[in-house]
Amino acid sequence: MDFYTWMSLMINLLTVKILIDKRRRLREKKRRRLYWVHPLISQRLSKGHFHTVYLELRKYPEKFHEYARMSVTTFDELLEVVRPQLTRASTNMRASISPEERLLVTLRYLATGDTFASLHFHFLLGKMTICKIVHETCAAIWSLLRNQVTPEPTEEKWRAISEGFKSTCHFPNCVGALDGKRIRIKMPPKNGSESSRYKNDFSIVLMAIVDSAHNFVAVDVGAYRTVGDSKIFRTSPMGRKILEGKFNIPSPRPIEEGGDPLPFVFVADEAFSLSNNIMKPYPKRGLDLNGKIFNYRLSRARRQVECAFGILANKWRIFQSTIQLKPSHVDMIVKSACSLHNFVLQREGYSDDLLDHNMEDLEWPAVRYPDHAANIREKFAKYFMSPAGELPWQYSKV
Repeated sequence: MDFYTWMSLMINLLTVKILIDKRRRLREKKRRRLYWVHPLISQRLSKGHFHTVYLELRKYPEKFHEYARMSVTTFDELLEVVRPQLTRASTNMRASISPEERLLVTLRYLATGDTFASLHFHFLLGKMTICKIVHETCAAIWSLLRNQVTPEPTEEKWRAISEGFKSTCHFPNCVGALDGKRIRIKMPPKNGSESSRYKNDFSIVLMAIVDSAHNFVAVDVGAYRTVGDSKIFRTSPMGRKILEGKFNIPSPRPIEEGGDPLPFVFVADEAFSLSNNIMKPYPKRGLDLNGKIFNYRLSRARRQVECAFGILANKWRIFQSTIQLKPSHVDMIVKSACSLHNFVLQREGYSDDLLDHNMEDLEWPAVRYPDHAANIREKFAKYFMSPAGELPWQYSKV
């Protein structure tokens, strides 16, 4: 080995050693902690929100409802449902965080949309601890409540929903109001596709079917990929079930005595495509009275899903801001919030001041629809104009 080759080898070895030493120092720096438990967090049992506020709030039901967005009774019932999955064993090093505190932290996060850093100073828990608590609690709420408050609809369930729309909204054979909203989230790292942006925000889509009492019958949450892509609904699990006839929807039946059987339908807005089981309004330009009356009657039924989104967004205000989490984590948070929506609504109802919302509508170009779907819409429109199906006040609304 000549001198120059030997020197080159030594330089390479020295460079490798320097890099190894540098990485070792960085690891040691990361491991080095000023405190085993930060002095601020060590005061959690004496100064944290849960330990100073929770028991006092329970004495004042109105204030507790403002804080947790549900009554004390509903909170206790929910706690007993999720307690098994939220209970952790204490160790010799520290006591575990109770299921009550875990649930209250999660409800406060959903109710305010505060960051984990903000909740850290309120509850005196570590930011990563709060992050883990929220994810685990939302997963527990979804897994334990979904079959109770949003079970897979059966034919009997669809028929019951249809009777609700017929009596409440005067729209026969309607088994749900269908709509989708964008939920703004932080753009994930290394997301190179600008097509995932919508109005300078990254967003996921919440698709929902709602009954006449504003309950979510079915929800579908997924990442929003391409702006203006009408395939989002058709390729979603919910959309495929509807369009392929795999959603246990009952067979067609007449909506008036002696009439032709008509399919059970979902009412939706212009963003969706007309099909056998999805009714959308007529285009507004050049409408005759027949079309105007149909659009009015459809909007009365479709209003139920807008009201449901209003209740959801105003009770759980995390939906009124950009959620600073990964899409996979947001999916679980959205689904758990929908379960909580049904759980609380079925026990407490709602107030009218919760109905308005500012959630983003879906927008995509209209697509062609088959003639037989247009014929079904025409039959509904004629029924609404007939003596058997008209409403006395409908002509004053168009």
